[in-house]
Amino acid sequence: MNTVGWLRLLYILLFLLLWELGARLYNDPLFISPPSEVVRALFSILSDIGVLRALEQAFVEIVVGFLLSVAVGIALGMALGLNRFAYHAFYKIILVLYGIPKVTIFPLILLYFGIGAGTKIAFGFVHGVFPVLVAVVAGLQNRDPVLTEAATAMGASRRKFFRWVIFPQLVPSLFTGMRLGMAGVLLGVILAELYVSVLGIGYYTTRYSQNFEPAKLFALVSVLAFMAIALNEMLRRVETHYTRWRALAPS
Repeated sequence: MNTVGWLRLLYILLFLLLWELGARLYNDPLFISPPSEVVRALFSILSDIGVLRALEQAFVEIVVGFLLSVAVGIALGMALGLNRFAYHAFYKIILVLYGIPKVTIFPLILLYFGIGAGTKIAFGFVHGVFPVLVAVVAGLQNRDPVLTEAATAMGASRRKFFRWVIFPQLVPSLFTGMRLGMAGVLLGVILAELYVSVLGIGYYTTRYSQNFEPAKLFALVSVLAFMAIALNEMLRRVETHYTRWRALAPS
């Protein structure tokens, strides 16, 4: 671990120490718990089969919602970004839809999908698809025309043109959109869980808060945060794999 890594670790440990002291000395235990209590509560909730099933269900909903967002976002983004007529005809409509608060259409999603996993996946999808779509369109619109003309003049096939000209220029903006889309899907699924969950994460979140069990609530939130960090780290590693050429490119 380098110096920056050790410094980050020191900041985290200092924060946890201040949290521990503050929670024990100055705060009401019904509202905030020290990290030591949260760790004990973590083992308690992870021994509950209901919590484990709820976490597994939430993870599946997030992954499915994200994959759908990426697939649809890339497909529509390519259709708009590579076709001038489609871009001018539909892109502003997409931006208007992007700006609509998604919570306003939640009753419609609930009406069509009912109380279940479908509503959570759909609500996560509508949060995640627009960042991916907009990022893909932006990446395609900002591609270098010189490279396009050179590939065309050299008679590159459609497959090679996409692989060696379009894709490398699209990757940075695509992964930016995917990161934003991941955050959006997480937000959408968790919000839907809070509204329509029967025995999911939303149910346990509400139960712990209403029963004044902050240690268990903090522990559950910590697991969700770890889940988000793990998914983003996986995405970062994929991005690093596909952008290795940037480190070799001349500055």
